[in-house]
Amino acid sequence: MISAGKGKYRVWLRKIRQGGDMILLLGGGKRPHIGAIVVSEKGKKTKVFVKKGHLDHKVTKTIAQKAAKKMNKTVVCVAGIHIDNATKEDIKKLVKNCREIEKKL
Repeated sequence: MISAGKGKYRVWLRKIRQGGDMILLLGGGKRPHIGAIVVSEKGKKTKVFVKKGHLDHKVTKTIAQKAAKKMNKTVVCVAGIHIDNATKEDIKKLVKNCREIEKKL
């Protein structure tokens, strides 16, 4: 498992091998959930599925694309990061920590 940040700003990524492919679970904040699903295949357009009212795909898409390219695998990333009544500053910190995870892939 890869993680970045502390307390309510901690985000984590778990890798699960699925045959020759990879599933990534990205969660964090106070209440992880499913907010977006991204499917990235080398040489194909990335598919993004977003739960209404969620913005998790904004970080998940780049993480899935980078992982698919680096691992040369089909990657499915399921993500949900949540802090109740998050401020813009809260969101900035969570996004920063997601970018740290992306660097560690």
